[in-house]
Amino acid sequence: MAQRPSRPRRPWSLAGQLLVLLLVMVAVLVGAGVLLAYREAARASEDAAREESTAVAVAVARMPDVQQALRSDDPTRRLQPLAERVRTDTGVDFITIMAPDGTRYTHPNPEQIGGTFLGHRGPALRGQIFTETYTGTLGPSIRAVVPVHHGDEIVGLVSVGITVEAVTAELNERLGPLLMLAGAVLAVGIAGSWLVSSRLKKQTRGVGPAELARMFSYYEAILHAVREGLILVDADGRVGLCNDGARALLGLPETPPEGTPVAELGLPDPLADALTSTRPRSDEIHVTDDRVLVVNTSQVRSGDRPMGNVVTLRDHTELEALTGELNTVRGFAESLRSQAHEAANRLHTVVSLVELGRTEEAVRFATAELEIAQQLTDRVVGAVAEPVLAALLLGKLAEANERGIELVLEEGAAVDDSLIGDHGIAPRDAVTVLGNLVDNAMDAAVQGGRTPPRVRVDLRGEGGELFMRVSDNGAGVLDTEMVFRRGWSTKSAPGHGLGLALVGQVVRRYRGSVDVRNDSSGGAVFTVRLPAGVRS
Repeated sequence: MAQRPSRPRRPWSLAGQLLVLLLVMVAVLVGAGVLLAYREAARASEDAAREESTAVAVAVARMPDVQQALRSDDPTRRLQPLAERVRTDTGVDFITIMAPDGTRYTHPNPEQIGGTFLGHRGPALRGQIFTETYTGTLGPSIRAVVPVHHGDEIVGLVSVGITVEAVTAELNERLGPLLMLAGAVLAVGIAGSWLVSSRLKKQTRGVGPAELARMFSYYEAILHAVREGLILVDADGRVGLCNDGARALLGLPETPPEGTPVAELGLPDPLADALTSTRPRSDEIHVTDDRVLVVNTSQVRSGDRPMGNVVTLRDHTELEALTGELNTVRGFAESLRSQAHEAANRLHTVVSLVELGRTEEAVRFATAELEIAQQLTDRVVGAVAEPVLAALLLGKLAEANERGIELVLEEGAAVDDSLIGDHGIAPRDAVTVLGNLVDNAMDAAVQGGRTPPRVRVDLRGEGGELFMRVSDNGAGVLDTEMVFRRGWSTKSAPGHGLGLALVGQVVRRYRGSVDVRNDSSGGAVFTVRLPAGVRS
């Protein structure tokens, strides 16, 4: 019978390892604390025993009865009862009164009376009080030896001691409360460790440190590999994470902006507001100095508490440029369709005049229409040498004619092709600016309600700059400061408000200037200057 393959043993989770580590740390700290407290208590007990022995020995040595008895013929008869009484009252283990040569006059064990004192006497014979730990007839003891003076003469010595066994017994009595306290601290430490471990387990979902490290490496590699921008903004409006794609799209320095407030990144106000907004944003178009971005934001919440926003950025610049070119081509197609429609109408008129026998009138009509169209074309081509701008203006003229708008190219307009090209202003940027200005002017002229709606265009090359001025006879601009912000538009239908923002982007990229004002008749006048060869 085949054996079932054993399942690989899952490594301990980070929370489990932390719990074990905390328990070991708590146990070591509590054990070390108990050991240090025990040693301190032992030292304190020994010091107390020395102080007590010294105090009792000094008191006995200064008793007049002791001094008199030591000079009597039978010191033991008078000193033994006194010594035992004091010993009993003070709780010490022995009081030995002796002659200077060490002969005992008193002892708790009467059989030891008359024997020689076991211990050092030298310092006391020199008039000093000293303590020592010595093993005598009662075992190891902490003792004090004090000289008894009669005038300048040392007539005897007093030794008072407490056995080490008694000191240890007293210390053991203190050990119980100490162990109880240590147990309480250990229990609190275990409970705290368990709470911390449970919290960490909930946060890490039971994942081990190796798996966490591997996941972090994978996620960090993914974040820096994707071209799309990803930004994490915390609840305080600070950048928590910013990948390489986001830094490139927003034009941020190579230094990681983590921890920097969004307001200090130098972004346009609408874009900064979108990054920190609590309201979700979906596929919003935002314009920076050199890019068109699609922004999506989603709020992250932990329970009922907001944690911040996840923001994704996609580059829409090339697509917007292609869209603009497509709109231009569509405009050209509409112009051709309009011209074809008008040509068909004129041809039908000529044919009808011929059929009616009015040949001369048919010739005059056809010739007049051709002259007007040719004059208009010659004027545009003669004034604007750059073919892309010339084609754009011809398309806009046809569109204006179809919409009933009078589109006028100012006298003296002249642009040579030296300003536009690889070393000057990119044709795409010139078309973006002029096309959007003319489109907005035609819409404003129609909405203004004046008859006829009129748009005037002036193009010039002045001092290495491309000068463009577009004016209309519409209702004018109410807020000249907001017109170049994304989303501003005079149209109520959705999907507008990007054209003038792109104009502002091109102007900033060329370090040019743009001026918006209302003329005396109330219409809006847009003036743009683009230096050639200053593209950033």
